[in-house]
Amino acid sequence: MTIDRRNFLKSAAAMTAATVVAGCAQGQQGGSHILAAQGKSVMGLALPAMDVVRVAFVGVGQRGSGHVKQLCHIEGVAIKAICDTDQLMLDKSVQYVTEQGLPTPTAYTGSDKAYLDMLTRDDIDIVIISTPWKWHTPMSIDAMESGKHAFVEVPAATTMEECWQLVNTAERTQKNCMMMENVNYGRDELMVLNMVRQGVFGELLHGEAAYIHDLRWQMKEIDRSTGSWRTHWHTKVNGNLYPTHGLGPVSQYMNINRGDRFDYVTSVSSPALGRAAYAKREFPAGHERRSLDFIAGDMNTSMIKTVNGRSIMVQHDTTSPRPYSRHNLIQGTNGTFAGFPNRIALEQMPPAIAKVYQQQYQAELAEWEKQGSKGRKPQLQNFHSWDNDMEKWRAEYDHPLWKRMGEEAVRNGGHGGMDFIMLWRMIYCLRNNEPLDQDVYDAAAWSAIFPLSVDSINDRSNSKTIPDFTRGAWQTGKPLGIVS
Repeated sequence: MTIDRRNFLKSAAAMTAATVVAGCAQGQQGGSHILAAQGKSVMGLALPAMDVVRVAFVGVGQRGSGHVKQLCHIEGVAIKAICDTDQLMLDKSVQYVTEQGLPTPTAYTGSDKAYLDMLTRDDIDIVIISTPWKWHTPMSIDAMESGKHAFVEVPAATTMEECWQLVNTAERTQKNCMMMENVNYGRDELMVLNMVRQGVFGELLHGEAAYIHDLRWQMKEIDRSTGSWRTHWHTKVNGNLYPTHGLGPVSQYMNINRGDRFDYVTSVSSPALGRAAYAKREFPAGHERRSLDFIAGDMNTSMIKTVNGRSIMVQHDTTSPRPYSRHNLIQGTNGTFAGFPNRIALEQMPPAIAKVYQQQYQAELAEWEKQGSKGRKPQLQNFHSWDNDMEKWRAEYDHPLWKRMGEEAVRNGGHGGMDFIMLWRMIYCLRNNEPLDQDVYDAAAWSAIFPLSVDSINDRSNSKTIPDFTRGAWQTGKPLGIVS
């Protein structure tokens, strides 16, 4: 049915208001209270297969424009509409679709609420939202209320109320709300997931996740692009402003919300010095960037404890002059994988890897003897030293998705191909009656570290309870498998 815009706006506003009131009434700032469900669980939600996935976009700036380009090259996609307040970026994305020989999508612009007109259409299945953070939750809710599935950039929410709004709306409407955590589809992350599922690291104990990325240069984006709005978040709150890139993969390794879940988080921050110093150095006297009061600590470190007793360190630093890192560390009873750079140390080696080690050792030993046994005698690789050579590990453990789609993913781009694989997988699941790899409970739990870290710091770093957004379904949730 075609939705009347006026009635839709009234309905969406009423539903959102009711959800907010319910959330506030239940004290959702991280307490252990589990809310009464407004609908049924969407854990493992699988809907009737779509022959063609009809897509609309809200926001086609630096992220959304890439999604438009990549979806043009994925089978079974029809791009129906694109909305953005920036006419230049909107026109570029519409033109790109047309240049690929595809039907011209309808453009929506003119105001911040122009997307609501787009949502009244009845020929849209999913909405991809790539806008500033403050719009993520309200736009996702509006999409679900209009009968569409919401796919939203990270973080999906910035407050605990918003986390619950997403969960409640998804359960009531029985629509998907997936936070598009692209890092889960990186080649290394997929390989480690495969290794974890095969028990290579033994029983899991600890993980480390991070978003360490010097983004001070974004402060020079004044009127448009990410820095025009993201810079100001560093003046609003002190905490982990962007936890999900590193946390998403570690959560999947540990079966968070599918056999385990987050229990509580404790957070500390360093002084906030770097951005003010950068502004003083890079901007002239009197510039507005020099007058900003930056309060978000340059380095934030948060520690999460899971119900099953595991620990996860999550760090955030977009200010310090240092190399990029997401840590991507997973530690178990048999050893550890760590990223940036990739390295592995194991006690008991898998047979195929042990065979390679033995061959390398024999070759090195023969060469050592040939040289008159001079110098240090070669040693067989063991857990006292890191193995930095990933080729043999990739040969044995590359994820089937990467084996199948890797070349095409790299060719189509997007952070080394991870964006393309994420989008390809989303469309595949929708077209084949399969649950998505990430659901609204993941979106809420991973995003919740943002506001809860702020709460912890404001309370002398006392721990804050992480709610069970699944309302108990985590105990029976099926772990993410290794799809072929």
